[in-house]
Amino acid sequence: MPQVEITIGGRVFEVACQDGEEHFLRTASAMLDEEAQHLSNQIGRMPESRMLLMSGLMLADRTAGIAERLREVELELESLQAQIAEAQSRPAERIEVPVIPAEVTDAFAEIAARAEALADSLDNTQKADPS
Repeated sequence: MPQVEITIGGRVFEVACQDGEEHFLRTASAMLDEEAQHLSNQIGRMPESRMLLMSGLMLADRTAGIAERLREVELELESLQAQIAEAQSRPAERIEVPVIPAEVTDAFAEIAARAEALADSLDNTQKADPS
């Protein structure tokens, strides 16, 4: 079982851990040391047990806040997943696009052809009688 030397609040501790867990212990002790340094800067020198207790409580408070936020995000995710599932279970919305009947387009084409014929007729009349 490896022994790891850690520093918290300027004090050195030797702690045993499982093989392969040294990194996790160092990471956790660095977090605790950060809180202890913060306390030490604010309050000054204090007994070791009080420093560790207060640092641990500050970390626990931060962890509780993160856990609460995680629960809120998980609930929001569940709600969004339920909305997606509901939307996917509904039949697709049918959208109808109006179509102009062929008779109407044919009538417009005939009117356009007559208008062009009249325009050509007027144009030819004006060319023949320039007065």
